[in-house]
Amino acid sequence: MQAGDPGVGASMAVAGAQSRSEDEESLGVKDVKRTATQAFGSGVPKRRSSSRSIKRKKFDDELVESSLVKSSSRVKGPPVIEPVRCSGSEPSSSEKKKVTKSGTALTPPLTMVINPAPITKRVKKSKQPLHITKDLGRWKPTDDLLLINAVLQTTDLTSVHLGVKFSCRFTLREIKERWYALLYDPVISKLAWQAMRQLHPEAIAAIQSKALFSQAEEALLAKIGSTSQPKLDVFQDLLSKHPGVFHPSRTPKSLLVHWQLLKQYYLLDDQSVQPLPKGDQVLNFSDAEQMVDDVKLKESRDEVLEHELMISDRHQKREIRQLEQELPRWQVLVDSITGMSMPDFDNQTLAALRGRMVRYLMRSREITLGRATKDKQIDVDLSLEGPAWKISRKQGIIKLKNNGDFFIANEGRRPIYIDGRPVLSGNKWKLNNNSVVEIAGLRFVFLINLELISLIKAEAAKMTQQ
Repeated sequence: MQAGDPGVGASMAVAGAQSRSEDEESLGVKDVKRTATQAFGSGVPKRRSSSRSIKRKKFDDELVESSLVKSSSRVKGPPVIEPVRCSGSEPSSSEKKKVTKSGTALTPPLTMVINPAPITKRVKKSKQPLHITKDLGRWKPTDDLLLINAVLQTTDLTSVHLGVKFSCRFTLREIKERWYALLYDPVISKLAWQAMRQLHPEAIAAIQSKALFSQAEEALLAKIGSTSQPKLDVFQDLLSKHPGVFHPSRTPKSLLVHWQLLKQYYLLDDQSVQPLPKGDQVLNFSDAEQMVDDVKLKESRDEVLEHELMISDRHQKREIRQLEQELPRWQVLVDSITGMSMPDFDNQTLAALRGRMVRYLMRSREITLGRATKDKQIDVDLSLEGPAWKISRKQGIIKLKNNGDFFIANEGRRPIYIDGRPVLSGNKWKLNNNSVVEIAGLRFVFLINLELISLIKAEAAKMTQQ
């Protein structure tokens, strides 16, 4: 082609125009983007870029080490230093092995450092209350209150050991240790105080009434003469004159009882104790009795036996009360026979059944004969006359009819003999005056109050005529 060729020039002009239009379009697009970002720049979030040159995943051993470092930073203890690596270089296979070995070797000492401290604390906490509860289990709050009252009264632990009766038999050493623990051990004293505050007021009053007498109280009581016979008024005046000396739970009756004990043991001011004889002189019984230790002769109380005796006494009183309530219900009276003469009937006695030992008075129109038991009561208990184990519980019934005749009905297993004639079970027979009634070897004479029966017959005749 030649340079002056017009076709070539035209083509080059077209190509230049096209390239200019493309550049102008690209510049226009960039301007549009800039205006858009300037207009809406506040709403579009900016992208965050990392400062690390290479982003890669962590290996397993690195994850373990990082987690251990985080946990160790929370627990108080020596800090753990993580090995420094360049972020851009990847570890080789030999370095990976070293890292894994070091990671596995580092985990046991960390667990040993973290775990031992809480374990030792738990053991100490669990052991301490066990010892305290064991100590409080033997020493009850009532014992602590007794100990405190006795020490405040006497200020002598030896006299407390000899004079106070605790729930257990504590030795003098145990009493001293308990007193010092109540004074100087804050844990035991706090628990004992809380337990004593939960006691019932009646229990506290009962414990305070057993407080030992102090020397000042006994000195005031010893001034009362042994020959005098003081009454409660004297001790009431003593309490009112010396309120600061006597314990608040003291009563005139308790002071009287303690004064009598002082008098018994010759501890009053006007009493003198004779000295014991010396030498080879033989002691009499009273002197030997004074030398004997009272503690050795004191018998221990049998609580089981006392409980059984109390229960039996309660049952007997209940039976007596039941019998007293049943007395007005009885329709038959029992008298002892002094002679064989005819009985003196009153206006209420219809007939009498006289035996060899007792006499039964019939005061109602119908009475039952038999053997009384706890479950069943009857009118005439034949066991009062003699052995009645062969007699039925309800042997028979004696009944007075309107015409004035007495009949006996046999309801037991054995026959009843009336004047020698047997009356079998389920049958009845008429009773006359002086009829002999025999039941299982026991013989009775049936006596009728003829005057009263005649009046009953007369009234019955009047009723029939009307």
